[in-house]
Amino acid sequence: MSETSGGKRNQLGRGLSALLGNESNDYAELDRVRAGKNVPIEFLRPGRFQPRHRFDAGEINALAASITKNGILQPILVRRLPEEPNAFEIIAGERRWRAAQQAKLYEVPVVIRDFSDKEALEVALVENLQRQDLSPIEEGAGYRRLLEEFGYTQTDLADSLGKSRSHVANTIRLLDLPDAVRMLVDEGKLSAGHARALLAAREPVRLAEQVVREGMSVRQVERLVQKEKSAANGGAGKRTTRAPATKDADTLALERDLSALLGLKVSIAFDGKGGTLTIQYKTVDQLDDVLKRLNAR
Repeated sequence: MSETSGGKRNQLGRGLSALLGNESNDYAELDRVRAGKNVPIEFLRPGRFQPRHRFDAGEINALAASITKNGILQPILVRRLPEEPNAFEIIAGERRWRAAQQAKLYEVPVVIRDFSDKEALEVALVENLQRQDLSPIEEGAGYRRLLEEFGYTQTDLADSLGKSRSHVANTIRLLDLPDAVRMLVDEGKLSAGHARALLAAREPVRLAEQVVREGMSVRQVERLVQKEKSAANGGAGKRTTRAPATKDADTLALERDLSALLGLKVSIAFDGKGGTLTIQYKTVDQLDDVLKRLNAR
Protein backbone atom coordinates (compact mmCIF):
# COMPACT_ATOMS: atom_id res chain seq x y z
CA MET A 1 0.00 0.00 0.00
CA SER A 2 1.38 3.37 -0.97
CA GLU A 3 2.78 5.92 1.44
CA THR A 4 -0.05 8.28 0.54
CA SER A 5 -2.64 5.62 1.32
CA GLY A 6 -0.88 4.77 4.58
CA GLY A 7 -0.92 8.43 5.58
CA LYS A 8 -4.67 8.59 4.96
CA ARG A 9 -5.23 5.53 7.13
CA ASN A 10 -3.15 6.96 9.93
CA GLN A 11 -5.45 10.00 9.97
CA LEU A 12 -8.51 7.89 10.70
CA GLY A 13 -7.67 7.39 14.35
CA ARG A 14 -7.43 11.19 14.75
CA GLY A 15 -11.06 11.57 13.80
CA LEU A 16 -13.31 12.77 11.05
CA SER A 17 -12.04 16.34 11.30
CA ALA A 18 -8.58 15.20 10.15
CA LEU A 19 -10.15 13.95 6.93
CA LEU A 20 -11.98 17.20 6.24
CA GLY A 21 -8.87 19.30 5.89
CA ASN A 22 -5.10 19.46 6.37
CA GLU A 23 -4.30 21.20 9.64
CA SER A 24 -1.42 23.03 7.96
CA ASN A 25 -3.78 24.74 5.45
CA ASP A 26 -4.54 28.41 5.71
CA TYR A 27 -7.47 28.79 8.14
CA ALA A 28 -9.47 30.94 5.75
CA GLU A 29 -9.21 28.26 3.06
CA LEU A 30 -10.10 25.55 5.57
CA ASP A 31 -13.17 27.50 6.68
CA ARG A 32 -14.23 27.96 3.05
CA VAL A 33 -13.95 24.21 2.39
CA ARG A 34 -15.83 23.29 5.51
CA ALA A 35 -18.56 25.87 4.95
CA GLY A 36 -19.75 23.94 1.89
CA LYS A 37 -23.01 24.91 0.19
CA ASN A 38 -26.74 24.30 0.31
CA VAL A 39 -28.23 21.84 -2.18
CA PRO A 40 -31.81 20.67 -2.82
CA ILE A 41 -32.59 17.77 -0.52
CA GLU A 42 -33.76 15.58 -3.44
CA PHE A 43 -30.24 15.75 -4.95
CA LEU A 44 -28.84 13.56 -2.15
CA ARG A 45 -28.67 9.75 -2.30
CA PRO A 46 -28.09 7.24 0.55
CA GLY A 47 -24.47 6.09 0.85
CA ARG A 48 -23.52 2.76 -0.67
CA PHE A 49 -20.94 2.35 2.08
CA GLN A 50 -23.16 3.29 5.02
CA PRO A 51 -22.32 0.73 7.77
CA ARG A 52 -25.63 1.36 9.59
CA HIS A 53 -28.54 -0.76 8.44
CA ARG A 54 -30.99 0.17 11.20
CA PHE A 55 -32.35 3.69 11.74
CA ASP A 56 -34.36 4.10 14.94
CA ALA A 57 -37.66 5.83 14.16
CA GLY A 58 -37.78 7.51 17.56
CA GLU A 59 -34.31 9.01 17.11
CA ILE A 60 -35.19 10.25 13.61
CA ASN A 61 -38.37 11.87 14.98
CA ALA A 62 -36.43 13.62 17.75
CA LEU A 63 -33.77 14.79 15.30
CA ALA A 64 -36.45 16.08 12.90
CA ALA A 65 -38.00 18.11 15.73
CA SER A 66 -34.58 19.58 16.56
CA ILE A 67 -33.92 20.41 12.90
CA THR A 68 -37.31 22.12 12.61
CA LYS A 69 -36.41 24.34 15.55
CA ASN A 70 -32.66 24.89 15.07
CA GLY A 71 -31.85 23.79 11.51
CA ILE A 72 -29.01 21.40 10.58
CA LEU A 73 -26.05 22.43 12.70
CA GLN A 74 -23.48 20.10 11.07
CA PRO A 75 -23.28 19.86 7.25
CA ILE A 76 -23.74 16.50 5.54
CA LEU A 77 -20.54 15.10 4.02
CA VAL A 78 -21.05 14.03 0.39
CA ARG A 79 -19.27 13.18 -2.86
CA ARG A 80 -20.49 13.69 -6.42
CA LEU A 81 -22.08 10.82 -8.32
CA PRO A 82 -20.41 10.46 -11.76
CA GLU A 83 -23.54 8.92 -13.28
CA GLU A 84 -25.74 11.78 -12.02
CA PRO A 85 -23.98 15.15 -12.45
CA ASN A 86 -26.34 17.03 -10.15
CA ALA A 87 -26.59 14.30 -7.50
CA PHE A 88 -24.49 13.58 -4.42
CA GLU A 89 -23.85 10.41 -2.43
CA ILE A 90 -23.99 10.77 1.35
CA ILE A 91 -20.77 9.74 3.10
CA ALA A 92 -21.60 10.88 6.63
CA GLY A 93 -24.90 12.30 7.88
CA GLU A 94 -27.62 10.04 6.50
CA ARG A 95 -29.68 10.35 9.67
CA ARG A 96 -29.62 14.15 9.34
CA TRP A 97 -30.79 13.80 5.73
CA ARG A 98 -33.62 11.44 6.69
CA ALA A 99 -34.69 13.75 9.53
CA ALA A 100 -34.47 16.78 7.23
CA GLN A 101 -36.88 15.09 4.83
CA GLN A 102 -39.25 14.46 7.71
CA ALA A 103 -38.88 18.11 8.74
CA LYS A 104 -39.82 19.05 5.12
CA LEU A 105 -36.66 21.04 4.39
CA TYR A 106 -36.08 22.04 0.77
CA GLU A 107 -32.31 22.42 1.05
CA VAL A 108 -29.58 21.00 3.30
CA PRO A 109 -26.00 22.16 3.92
CA VAL A 110 -23.32 19.85 2.53
CA VAL A 111 -19.53 19.60 2.34
CA ILE A 112 -18.43 18.10 -0.99
CA ARG A 113 -15.27 16.00 -1.04
CA ASP A 114 -13.61 13.81 -3.66
CA PHE A 115 -13.46 10.41 -1.91
CA SER A 116 -12.56 7.03 -3.40
CA ASP A 117 -14.76 4.04 -2.55
CA LYS A 118 -12.29 2.95 0.11
CA GLU A 119 -12.14 6.39 1.69
CA ALA A 120 -15.95 6.64 1.58
CA LEU A 121 -16.31 3.43 3.60
CA GLU A 122 -13.52 4.47 5.98
CA VAL A 123 -15.08 7.85 6.71
CA ALA A 124 -18.60 6.45 7.09
CA LEU A 125 -17.31 3.82 9.51
CA VAL A 126 -15.19 6.24 11.53
CA GLU A 127 -17.97 8.84 11.78
CA ASN A 128 -20.36 6.28 13.22
CA LEU A 129 -17.76 4.73 15.53
CA GLN A 130 -16.82 8.10 16.97
CA ARG A 131 -20.46 8.74 17.84
CA GLN A 132 -20.86 5.14 19.07
CA ASP A 133 -23.90 4.79 16.81
CA LEU A 134 -23.11 1.37 15.37
CA SER A 135 -24.24 -1.90 16.88
CA PRO A 136 -21.46 -4.51 17.29
CA ILE A 137 -22.88 -6.36 14.27
CA GLU A 138 -22.83 -3.24 12.06
CA GLU A 139 -19.31 -2.51 13.28
CA GLY A 140 -18.16 -6.03 12.42
CA ALA A 141 -19.75 -5.83 8.97
CA GLY A 142 -17.94 -2.55 8.32
CA TYR A 143 -14.62 -4.09 9.35
CA ARG A 144 -15.21 -7.11 7.12
CA ARG A 145 -15.92 -4.92 4.10
CA LEU A 146 -12.65 -3.08 4.61
CA LEU A 147 -10.83 -6.42 4.83
CA GLU A 148 -12.51 -8.19 1.93
CA GLU A 149 -13.18 -5.35 -0.52
CA PHE A 150 -10.21 -3.07 0.05
CA GLY A 151 -7.32 -5.37 0.94
CA TYR A 152 -6.71 -4.39 4.55
CA THR A 153 -5.17 -6.79 7.04
CA GLN A 154 -6.58 -6.86 10.57
CA THR A 155 -3.40 -5.22 11.85
CA ASP A 156 -3.65 -2.37 9.30
CA LEU A 157 -7.29 -1.87 10.13
CA ALA A 158 -6.72 -1.82 13.89
CA ASP A 159 -3.87 0.70 13.55
CA SER A 160 -5.76 3.03 11.21
CA LEU A 161 -8.96 3.06 13.30
CA GLY A 162 -7.23 3.36 16.67
CA LYS A 163 -8.61 0.01 17.87
CA SER A 164 -6.82 -3.03 19.24
CA ARG A 165 -6.35 -5.93 16.87
CA SER A 166 -8.21 -8.27 19.21
CA HIS A 167 -11.18 -5.87 19.26
CA VAL A 168 -11.34 -5.88 15.45
CA ALA A 169 -10.99 -9.67 15.27
CA ASN A 170 -13.53 -10.40 18.00
CA THR A 171 -16.05 -7.96 16.51
CA ILE A 172 -15.77 -9.59 13.07
CA ARG A 173 -16.32 -13.01 14.65
CA LEU A 174 -19.79 -11.91 15.78
CA LEU A 175 -20.87 -12.15 12.13
CA ASP A 176 -20.59 -15.95 12.47
CA LEU A 177 -23.61 -15.99 14.78
CA PRO A 178 -27.01 -17.07 13.39
CA ASP A 179 -29.27 -14.34 12.01
CA ALA A 180 -31.66 -14.55 14.96
CA VAL A 181 -28.84 -13.91 17.45
CA ARG A 182 -27.36 -11.09 15.39
CA MET A 183 -30.78 -9.44 15.34
CA LEU A 184 -30.94 -9.52 19.15
CA VAL A 185 -27.54 -7.81 19.25
CA ASP A 186 -28.67 -5.21 16.71
CA GLU A 187 -31.75 -4.51 18.81
CA GLY A 188 -29.61 -4.00 21.91
CA LYS A 189 -31.10 -7.00 23.73
CA LEU A 190 -27.70 -8.72 23.80
CA SER A 191 -24.36 -7.01 24.39
CA ALA A 192 -21.17 -7.75 22.46
CA GLY A 193 -19.97 -9.69 25.53
CA HIS A 194 -23.06 -11.89 25.49
CA ALA A 195 -22.64 -12.46 21.76
CA ARG A 196 -18.97 -13.46 22.08
CA ALA A 197 -19.88 -16.01 24.75
CA LEU A 198 -22.59 -17.46 22.49
CA LEU A 199 -20.09 -18.06 19.68
CA ALA A 200 -19.02 -21.24 21.47
CA ALA A 201 -22.58 -22.47 22.08
CA ARG A 202 -23.97 -25.57 20.38
CA GLU A 203 -27.45 -24.03 20.26
CA PRO A 204 -26.81 -20.27 20.22
CA VAL A 205 -30.36 -19.26 19.24
CA ARG A 206 -32.01 -21.20 22.07
CA LEU A 207 -29.47 -19.94 24.60
CA ALA A 208 -29.73 -16.36 23.33
CA GLU A 209 -33.49 -16.39 23.84
CA GLN A 210 -32.98 -17.75 27.37
CA VAL A 211 -30.38 -15.04 28.09
CA VAL A 212 -32.78 -12.29 27.02
CA ARG A 213 -35.72 -13.85 28.85
CA GLU A 214 -33.84 -14.25 32.14
CA GLY A 215 -31.65 -11.13 31.90
CA MET A 216 -28.40 -13.07 32.37
CA SER A 217 -24.98 -11.48 32.82
CA VAL A 218 -22.09 -12.29 30.50
CA ARG A 219 -20.50 -14.52 33.18
CA GLN A 220 -23.73 -16.44 33.56
CA VAL A 221 -23.84 -16.97 29.80
CA GLU A 222 -20.27 -18.28 29.79
CA ARG A 223 -21.14 -20.78 32.53
CA LEU A 224 -24.30 -21.75 30.66
CA VAL A 225 -22.33 -22.46 27.49
CA GLN A 226 -19.83 -24.58 29.42
CA LYS A 227 -22.68 -26.49 31.05
CA GLU A 228 -24.18 -27.11 27.61
CA LYS A 229 -20.84 -28.45 26.33
CA SER A 230 -20.43 -30.64 29.38
CA ALA A 231 -23.88 -32.14 28.93
CA ALA A 232 -23.22 -32.80 25.24
CA ASN A 233 -19.89 -34.48 25.94
CA GLY A 234 -21.40 -36.58 28.71
CA GLY A 235 -24.22 -37.80 26.51
CA ALA A 236 -21.94 -38.72 23.61
CA GLY A 237 -19.16 -40.38 25.54
CA LYS A 238 -18.63 -43.94 26.69
CA ARG A 239 -21.15 -45.28 29.23
CA THR A 240 -18.92 -45.44 32.28
CA THR A 241 -19.32 -44.24 35.83
CA ARG A 242 -17.29 -41.14 34.98
CA ALA A 243 -18.37 -38.71 32.30
CA PRO A 244 -15.79 -37.50 29.78
CA ALA A 245 -13.79 -34.58 31.13
CA THR A 246 -14.52 -31.10 29.86
CA LYS A 247 -11.77 -28.60 29.13
CA ASP A 248 -10.16 -27.26 32.26
CA ALA A 249 -9.84 -23.56 33.05
CA ASP A 250 -6.21 -23.40 31.86
CA THR A 251 -7.09 -24.85 28.45
CA LEU A 252 -10.01 -22.47 28.05
CA ALA A 253 -7.79 -19.54 29.03
CA LEU A 254 -5.21 -20.60 26.44
CA GLU A 255 -7.91 -20.77 23.78
CA ARG A 256 -9.10 -17.27 24.64
CA ASP A 257 -5.55 -15.85 24.68
CA LEU A 258 -4.66 -17.45 21.34
CA SER A 259 -7.94 -16.29 19.79
CA ALA A 260 -7.27 -12.74 20.94
CA LEU A 261 -3.66 -12.87 19.69
CA LEU A 262 -4.48 -14.27 16.26
CA GLY A 263 -7.90 -12.72 15.81
CA LEU A 264 -9.28 -16.10 14.78
CA LYS A 265 -11.24 -18.86 16.48
CA VAL A 266 -8.86 -21.33 18.16
CA SER A 267 -9.70 -24.66 19.80
CA ILE A 268 -7.47 -27.01 21.78
CA ALA A 269 -8.19 -30.72 22.20
CA PHE A 270 -6.15 -32.55 24.89
CA ASP A 271 -6.24 -36.33 25.28
CA GLY A 272 -4.04 -36.69 28.37
CA LYS A 273 -0.73 -37.20 26.55
CA GLY A 274 -0.91 -34.65 23.78
CA GLY A 275 -3.48 -32.94 21.66
CA THR A 276 -4.35 -30.84 18.65
CA LEU A 277 -4.51 -27.10 18.06
CA THR A 278 -7.11 -25.98 15.51
CA ILE A 279 -7.13 -22.49 13.97
CA GLN A 280 -10.17 -21.58 11.90
CA TYR A 281 -9.78 -19.04 9.10
CA LYS A 282 -11.97 -17.80 6.26
CA THR A 283 -9.64 -15.96 3.89
CA VAL A 284 -6.13 -16.53 2.56
CA ASP A 285 -5.13 -13.16 4.03
CA GLN A 286 -6.01 -14.40 7.50
CA LEU A 287 -3.93 -17.54 7.02
CA ASP A 288 -1.06 -15.50 5.61
CA ASP A 289 -1.17 -13.26 8.69
CA VAL A 290 -0.89 -16.33 10.97
CA LEU A 291 2.11 -17.63 9.01
CA LYS A 292 3.84 -14.27 9.19
CA ARG A 293 3.38 -14.22 12.96
CA LEU A 294 4.79 -17.74 13.28
CA ASN A 295 7.81 -16.94 11.10
CA ALA A 296 8.53 -13.79 13.09
CA ARG A 297 9.12 -15.76 16.31
